[in-house]
Amino acid sequence: MNVSWHQLQQLQSVLHKTQTKRFAGKRKTPKYGLLSKAFSDMQLERFLHIIDSDKFRLLFSYQATLGLRIGEAVRVNINAIDLETRELTLKTEKAQVMDSLLIPIPLFKETIAFISKHKAEIEKAQGYLFYADKLRTKRPEPYLEQDYVRNRFRYYVRLAGLDEVYDTSDETSPTRSVRHLHRLTTHSLRHYAITSFAKQANGNLVLASRFARHSDPSTPMTYITTRKEELYKEIDNAFGLSQALSLKKSLQ
Repeated sequence: MNVSWHQLQQLQSVLHKTQTKRFAGKRKTPKYGLLSKAFSDMQLERFLHIIDSDKFRLLFSYQATLGLRIGEAVRVNINAIDLETRELTLKTEKAQVMDSLLIPIPLFKETIAFISKHKAEIEKAQGYLFYADKLRTKRPEPYLEQDYVRNRFRYYVRLAGLDEVYDTSDETSPTRSVRHLHRLTTHSLRHYAITSFAKQANGNLVLASRFARHSDPSTPMTYITTRKEELYKEIDNAFGLSQALSLKKSLQ
């Protein structure tokens, strides 16, 4: 194809503007840097224990166990659960493709118990497990609204004494109040699930990406968290005092 120099320059200009517009305002690296955004095992246990609602406890357990995004979790429907194989079929929120995950036995038992207890409400909600309370919302969707779930999450995190603010948003306009950035969010439950699975899979990124439903096997690396104590322990194991003494002796 013959293209003039002038046409190439025009094309380059269009591509540059498109790229700039697409990624305008997007941070290349997370503001939290290497700060862990995931729950620890002890923190998750404390968080789930403090929740007085079986519906929210189950919803957050789905996120912490299967790594569901909040938009995927609120849309879990009993018609998408195979009661014989414990397989959950769902549409991946970002890629918009159908996928499936195996529900572990403990979570599956909790799900069955919840369905038995709230059968009438779930039926009215067209099978959605995490049904919305019609007295509190006028939305046509029969499942919980995401912002409402985030507000309940923040309430329970504070109640558990786990709320941490690490910074304020640099996108706040002068006319708006300062927006605090919290270390733990609903997405932290997904961080926890992917980190836990990766450890059980001995760091197999292919399996971790399959579990997280990422198309790029390297993407889970942004989720997998190594706690500071674990990192320091491994540093000590890798470069212990005995190795340092041996090195010093060999150099004498």
